[in-house]
Order: sequence, then C-alpha cells, then structure tokens
Amino acid sequence: MTRIRKSADRRKDEIIDATLRLADKLGPDRLTTEKIAEAVGLTQPGIFRHFPKKQDLWEAVATRVGAMMEKRWVKAQNPDSTPTNQIRTTITAQLRLIQSTPAIPSILFSRELHTKNKGLKKAFFILMGRFHHILSNLAKQAIQAGEFREDLDPDDLGFLFIGLVQGLAMRWSISDRSFDLIHEGTRLLEIQLRGFSVTKAVNDKEELQ
Repeated sequence: MTRIRKSADRRKDEIIDATLRLADKLGPDRLTTEKIAEAVGLTQPGIFRHFPKKQDLWEAVATRVGAMMEKRWVKAQNPDSTPTNQIRTTITAQLRLIQSTPAIPSILFSRELHTKNKGLKKAFFILMGRFHHILSNLAKQAIQAGEFREDLDPDDLGFLFIGLVQGLAMRWSISDRSFDLIHEGTRLLEIQLRGFSVTKAVNDKEELQ
C-alpha cells in the first residue's frame, strides 16, 4: 500500500492544531516540542523542519488564533443592527471562540507570552488593539445614535468591554470551567450596557430630583 506524503502546509496545520490542544491540556509553559512531535506522529527534527525555532511555532499559533478572531469579529458586524446589538454580538462571538478554544486564555495568561516570547506577546498585543478599535468604534456609534450617554469616552468603553471578556475568561479558566461562559458573559454585559445607556442616566437624574 502506497503511503501518501502530507504536504508541508497540511503538516504545519496539524502541528499548530496539536499545539493548541496541548497548550490547553498541559499549559503553554510545560509544552515541549517532544510532546507536540508525539501528538502528530513526527520526530522532534520533523517539527523543526517546519518551524526552525519554537518561537516560530508560537507565532504561527498566534496567527491562527488571530485569523479565528478576525473571522468572528467580521461576522458579528451587521450594519442593519444597532451599535449596541453589534457590541453584544461581537462580545458573544469572542466568548464563544474562547469557550471552543480554551487554549486562548491559557496562552494569554502564560509566562510564555509575558516574559519568554516577544513575538507572541507583540502578536496578541496587536490583536487586542484591533479588538479595542472595533469595540470603541461601535461605542462611538452608540453615543452618536443616542443609545449611550454623551459624557462617555468611546476608548474607555472599549477597554471596559475588553476587561469584562478578559476577567471573565480568567475566572472561567481558573475555576476549571465551572460555569457557562456565554451565559455569564451575557449577564454581565447587560449590566455594563445598562450603566452606559441614556435611559439609565435619565432614570438616575429623575431619582435625584
């Protein structure tokens, strides 16, 4: 029986997939090329043929995660929907991705990202900037549409939305995923949105009078 040789791109995809699985299972800081090679049925030199340095592999992982995020962010945008609803769909899309790819918070809070791998750190910093740009732009639209209060800064709101996602992802991760990330995220987001809304500000003003 003839054995079909896998293409380099397919092998790279398999290695990246295995890295994401093992980053969740073992943790990024304990992940070795030996473990990755074992998972995909290669030798360590076989891994290094596709990714000469471990840093190259981590940067490929960041590229994969970035593409996944961008795809979901774009899909969540609907010009026929209100800015507030687009914020809801964008945050929910991010939470769904984290829940389906739990290696993401493991990587974000890892020593590998924060102290060891500058390329990985830069890639995720750029991704966070892109996410902030989308959310702050939607917040600006919500203010202009009269959905959010005029005294709010769209950039601040973007960071608050990101803080909600990151804090929730950390709590979910260290609690061994003891709660439904989407349900809890939706609940907390609605509390946050009520605090930003024009209706809430009007009601508060009436109570003070």
